[in-house]
Amino acid sequence: MRNFFKKSIYSLSSCALSLMMLSASCQNADKSAASGDWDNLFNGKDLTGWKTLAGKAPYTIEDDAIVGTMVKGTPNSFLVTEKEYGDFILELDIKLEGATTNSGIQTRSHYDASANDGKGRVYGRQLDVDPTSRAWTGGIYDEGRRQWLYPLDLNPAAKSAYKPNEYNKIRIEAIGNETKTWVNDVPCAHLIDTVDASGFIALQVHAIPDSLDGKKVYFKNIKIQTENLKPADFPSDIYIVNTTANSVSEEEQKEGYSLLFNGKDATGWKSARGGNFPEKGWKIENGTISVQDSDGAESTNGGDIVTEKQYKAFDLSFDFKLTPGANSGVKYFVTLNEKTAGSAIGPEYQILDDELHPDAKLGKDGNRTLASLYDLITSDRNPRARKPIGEWNRGRLVVEPNNKVTYWLNGFKMLEFVRGSEDFKKLVAGSKYKDWDKFGEAEQGHILLQDHGDQVSFRSIKIKELK
Repeated sequence: MRNFFKKSIYSLSSCALSLMMLSASCQNADKSAASGDWDNLFNGKDLTGWKTLAGKAPYTIEDDAIVGTMVKGTPNSFLVTEKEYGDFILELDIKLEGATTNSGIQTRSHYDASANDGKGRVYGRQLDVDPTSRAWTGGIYDEGRRQWLYPLDLNPAAKSAYKPNEYNKIRIEAIGNETKTWVNDVPCAHLIDTVDASGFIALQVHAIPDSLDGKKVYFKNIKIQTENLKPADFPSDIYIVNTTANSVSEEEQKEGYSLLFNGKDATGWKSARGGNFPEKGWKIENGTISVQDSDGAESTNGGDIVTEKQYKAFDLSFDFKLTPGANSGVKYFVTLNEKTAGSAIGPEYQILDDELHPDAKLGKDGNRTLASLYDLITSDRNPRARKPIGEWNRGRLVVEPNNKVTYWLNGFKMLEFVRGSEDFKKLVAGSKYKDWDKFGEAEQGHILLQDHGDQVSFRSIKIKELK
């Protein structure tokens, strides 16, 4: 009888143990399923699967992290995956020492061994890690090539996501032509860009001044998904940078954006002088609309063109390309009520070759330079916001329903003001517009591309009406 009870108790114990093991196995399976089949890019022990390129900063292992040490006198250094990736979701933690250092995570990137006099150059899109007061961590930079694609001036709410001298969680989704970024679960940047469908992933140690020699950057918990990708929720109201010419993505359409120029013909545009689109002075070809050269004379050839529709509050973006010494502008709240011999009247986003055109030296304190509110407010003079003459630049201006107006150039914030405010009226009173009654205060108006007698091209003219 005692043996029977012992056997029964043993059998029950074995059964309970089996159930516990089964339960644990199910729980682990559930966790594995929930993890979404992540692959670790760092094994926690050594640099298997990685190689160094470009600069000479060393990468070592400390505890459970890859540690890059900043070294004076060397260019940007990269620890690069030996494998290349197309579509993926990447997560990792990063920590930087110091408040004036910099780092980044390269995605779909490449290496030119012949660049920099044979020292080599890594190039491609990068999530920037920026602990400085600029606070652009999570923005997207094109290393070694086009420079800034998505500065965080376009999403200022994300500037506070980064935690200095702590580990920060980074998430990057590269799916199709779209790249989205997060810092500590805060959505940062949304870029649509057809350049580079695949490439390596890399960890950056930035070039430094001598004073930062020895500072470190730490990377850990580096993992990637490449199959069955499920994008995380991303707010629809965060501005999208779409580098595809004359294109409005599905997400942009849902948010109310549309093209003002279709890339093919003059639909939606007319002469500011009345009637149809000008028969001369403007040219539409290869997806661009260009004002033609007429020796720099203002509105004497084809003349200004305006949208057929008038707008109140809006988000307007446009690509423009200057020829050497050229002058033009994008005006808004143009009523056409004023009868002028030259260009039509309205607030202007100045488009100018600041180096070669004399207008840059006129006005007050540079308020006729590129991306300024012409003759009223000088734009931020950061040279990095300006791409060379002959390259495409991107302008953006937003007029909110409360009359606040903001200008950007290539994603860098240039200026802001409030239409009709006392400060604005004082500026107008001291400008060439002082004799125009309530200049810039119209309830609505046309958008205008200026003929200033120089060849300037436009494309990707895009608008969203704001309520």
